[in-house]
Amino acid sequence: MINAIGVAFALLAQQGVLQSSDLTRLRSVQEVQVSPDGSRIAYVVESRDRPGRPYTQMFVMNVATGASGRLGSEGASHARWSPDGRSLAYFGRQGERYGLLVDSVFVAPVQTSNHGIRTPGEYLAWSPDGKRIAFVSATPGPETKDAEGDPRVITRYRYKSTSVGTTIFDDNRRLHLFLVDVATRQVRQLTDGVYDEHAIAWSPNGEEIVFVSNRAEPDPDRFFNDEAYAIHVADGTIRQITSSESTEERPQWSSDGRLIAFEGTRRALLTSRPSPAQDTHIFVMNADGSNRRELGATIDNRQSSPRWDGGSVYFTVAERGNFHVYRVLATGGAAEPVIADPTPNVTSWSLAAGGTIAYAAETARDMAQLFLKTPRGTRQLTHLNDSVFAGKAIAPVEAFTFPSFDGLPVEAFLTRPARMEGGRRYPMIVNIHGGPHNHSSPTYDHQAQVYAARGWATLMVNYRGSTSYGQRHADGTFRDQDGGEALDVRYAVDVALRQNPWIDPDRLGIEGLSYGGQLTNWITTQDHRFKAAVSVAGIANLISFTYMAYYHDYLMGEFGGYPHQANLMEDLWERSALKHVASARTPIMLVHGENDNDVSIAENEQYYIALKDVGVETIFVRYPREGHGVSEVGHQIDLIDRSIAWYEQHFSRAR
Repeated sequence: MINAIGVAFALLAQQGVLQSSDLTRLRSVQEVQVSPDGSRIAYVVESRDRPGRPYTQMFVMNVATGASGRLGSEGASHARWSPDGRSLAYFGRQGERYGLLVDSVFVAPVQTSNHGIRTPGEYLAWSPDGKRIAFVSATPGPETKDAEGDPRVITRYRYKSTSVGTTIFDDNRRLHLFLVDVATRQVRQLTDGVYDEHAIAWSPNGEEIVFVSNRAEPDPDRFFNDEAYAIHVADGTIRQITSSESTEERPQWSSDGRLIAFEGTRRALLTSRPSPAQDTHIFVMNADGSNRRELGATIDNRQSSPRWDGGSVYFTVAERGNFHVYRVLATGGAAEPVIADPTPNVTSWSLAAGGTIAYAAETARDMAQLFLKTPRGTRQLTHLNDSVFAGKAIAPVEAFTFPSFDGLPVEAFLTRPARMEGGRRYPMIVNIHGGPHNHSSPTYDHQAQVYAARGWATLMVNYRGSTSYGQRHADGTFRDQDGGEALDVRYAVDVALRQNPWIDPDRLGIEGLSYGGQLTNWITTQDHRFKAAVSVAGIANLISFTYMAYYHDYLMGEFGGYPHQANLMEDLWERSALKHVASARTPIMLVHGENDNDVSIAENEQYYIALKDVGVETIFVRYPREGHGVSEVGHQIDLIDRSIAWYEQHFSRAR
């Protein structure tokens, strides 16, 4: 069947439509950093044209001429311009060494860590005079020796790593602050201990560095509660700026040093990881932590990444499946949109003087490209995929909102077949996003476009629990996983069928990754109209998942308690697809990365046998070297092709 699909794809290529293999030719822009005067932009390009995982390269563009030149080795990242804009610091490799480089000169070694439960933030920052750079590097923790021995001795609550490559166990390193003199390359360690420091920023007078750390908790492995601190560079003394039950992230000084803007939560956090359901908001406080006040209070949506420009604070807002940029006066008032069209979806951005913004953004017709917004207007600076898309049809994506079973408004996105003929009916695949506190976007999705090239529609639903629709919507799965949100997806299918009579109700498929895989497993035990399903890294047993994930108390935040408390164990079992497997009928392809620590492959191992015992047609695809999801380009293409073959096999029976 796979060979037949390959022949069909070759024919499609001749007809000017997208194929799965076009993924190898697609490039996207990441990590945008504009110089202070707006004349140059450092940006990272991700490419997929060789075996293995995508790789990245850094470039610097002259805005006036549009010319770009490569900088640093492959994998260079986190570029930051010096205050005068003359030098560029970044992380990268020079020979066998990995570390901090300035204008391609190696100035300090840097050690990374695979510990996964941290929020992102600044990992290097120039001093205001441009003579020193503060950066984050890892040092061994007290558990390292025993945890790397034979046998391994595990003592930490969180002992697994993030799911990347072949790494299984946490390396037990801790992130600390370091300082390097650019001229002499003399390095000094500023912090130590069993805590992690990150999200750094220099005070305008150069005397302090603000950072974020979970130092207040007796066991930071068990409770996530980042606070803001500041270290006096001269003598190493540390003062605590915030003290709350919520969390504070990404602090940024105002230009006069009187205020600090930051990203924070309104509610207390009760688990070992940032609560994915809790929307973050933008706050400002005095430099001593007093007079904390919310700037983004007029916006009921997730906000992030504050940055100053004079007396204004810029930040991102998640809205209806996309990320936009807003600004608000530090003195208060209504926030106003800066980049807020329905698309693009801003994935990285950087601010220069006078409100100039360089940013990477996805559109309905392309992966993320580089844009520049100035007072004179907005223009696109890179067109990395024009040759790939030339002469090929890009299917339209239509948004629609419907009242779900209880009247809650839910938005969905329908990608139509690339070419349609009157009087014909076309299959539809329901693609469910993960999270659950994530969202689908109406921007370019390669898999959906490959499906469209075959004449298939794709339906994506931002069910309750999804972000970018306000806090109440994000809280919609609390104590109700595999409940109302599953009904939202099923209602969306009903609405799509009613509004689009060209969709063939006898050729419906369903698929999803992570929480989307969980919902795929669950829905196919409740709803038998789908002819085939593909579940990638899905949870089948909420109880076993809890004790095997690298973040063991995820469901504590989602259900308000540990499984052993009250009757929660029974509730989790009731909402597990495995309990209801006898009701499953839909042929299902189970897919998993063999090194997945987010959702253990044991979830699909047990569900595969259970489905076999019930007599449901199923196959189990295991990808070596993969963590959570599928990241190697060859595996991504293989998964798309296998999914198409699986659907075709079962759609043909419906004709």
